[in-house]
Amino acid sequence: MQTTTENFQSLENWYPVHYLQDLDKTKPTPFTLLNQDIVIWWDEKTQTWKAFIDQCPHRLARLSEGRINEKGLLECPYHGWAFSGDGNCQIIPQQPPGGKAETSSRACVSSLPTTEKQGLLFVYPGNPENAVKTKIPVVEPIEESPEGWIILNTFRDLPYDALTLLENILDPSHVAFTHHKTVGNRANAAPLELEVTRLEKDGFQGIWKQGLNPRQTGELSTKFVAPGLMWHDINSPQARILTVVYAVPIRKGECRLIARFPFKFASKIPGFFIKIRPRWYSHIGQNTVLEDDQIFLHHQERYLAAKGGSANINKAFYLPTKADGFVTAFHEWINKYNGDPFPGENLPPALPREALLERYHSHVEKCSSCRQALANIQKLKNGCAIITISTLAISPILAFLNSNPSLLTVIIETFIPLLFGLGWWKLNNLETQFYQGRNIPPRNLDKN
Repeated sequence: MQTTTENFQSLENWYPVHYLQDLDKTKPTPFTLLNQDIVIWWDEKTQTWKAFIDQCPHRLARLSEGRINEKGLLECPYHGWAFSGDGNCQIIPQQPPGGKAETSSRACVSSLPTTEKQGLLFVYPGNPENAVKTKIPVVEPIEESPEGWIILNTFRDLPYDALTLLENILDPSHVAFTHHKTVGNRANAAPLELEVTRLEKDGFQGIWKQGLNPRQTGELSTKFVAPGLMWHDINSPQARILTVVYAVPIRKGECRLIARFPFKFASKIPGFFIKIRPRWYSHIGQNTVLEDDQIFLHHQERYLAAKGGSANINKAFYLPTKADGFVTAFHEWINKYNGDPFPGENLPPALPREALLERYHSHVEKCSSCRQALANIQKLKNGCAIITISTLAISPILAFLNSNPSLLTVIIETFIPLLFGLGWWKLNNLETQFYQGRNIPPRNLDKN
């Protein structure tokens, strides 16, 4: 393995911040990347997405609280200063006719390079001159052969570090126990030998000597692309399946997970069923999987920090088996190349359980599919309530008007309120899943 003391520069990299399909071209979108608040907005003139530092140069108001005005400019909500896609100020409403204050460099907003790749918007937070020289971290198997993939996508803002997320995903052996009854099964737990074949500043690669399932065959490998991309590649005669994760550092103790699940099947039948499943419905299930380990990871990283962090990993963790090979390699990379994006910073106070299971602000409000599905469910739920209450209300009137009720009257009085009341109850339960995860993970519901 290569040895060097050269530091990894976290700022000098491209980071995905959003799926393109979830961005709204009619309004600015806020995001925080490496402790820096930015605003993402659609520039109609150049037909491109722009990313600015989220501060108006006038009085430092958040531009993400403003709007895209009638001229297609990003308008500050405080005093109406308006900016074009290059960051230059175009309008200062308060200055008298003939004024030229907008031409000063002090009136400009700092702009960050952006680019689109594989359905994602990437932002470069470092020196803009380095952006064109820096490789964009894309999923190479998809780039090399883009045809035939069926891809499930999700994202969520998580209450723990990007490094904690990567450490977790780089550990396939936890799936059988942590995700029992969601995507894993305790019965499949077995020795897992992971071997790192290359570790350098740009990441590492490794192979699996066997799969998670004893019956699993084919080539299995893992690749980590520094600083925040990894994927497991399971390639068998029946299918090729990737588990792709981008860990995007927001701030210390918080990151955005961007997850992708590309499939290539030998048969068209599995792909057909994956395609017809609504995106929002998949997201509900994927949020449940994330919550399988969300609570203990939130606390685990605090315990690790108290024991000296990654620099003291060999004393803090007891890693006696080769199943932890990729976790060991990941911390070796962090220590060798100073890969922590927030060196010296302390984690914020731990959150209560309810906050850790919150779904709406961490995902739903930012997801176009889930927002629309929630709005539709609420409309249907309200419709069911109105019909149920209305039919119950007119039952006494019908009974008074007709002493010998017909079969139709009995149906109206009995089955319609029952049917729509049941519909309201089902929709109410579904609506709840857009706001909060279950308090007890599926693995702990019973002893099986």
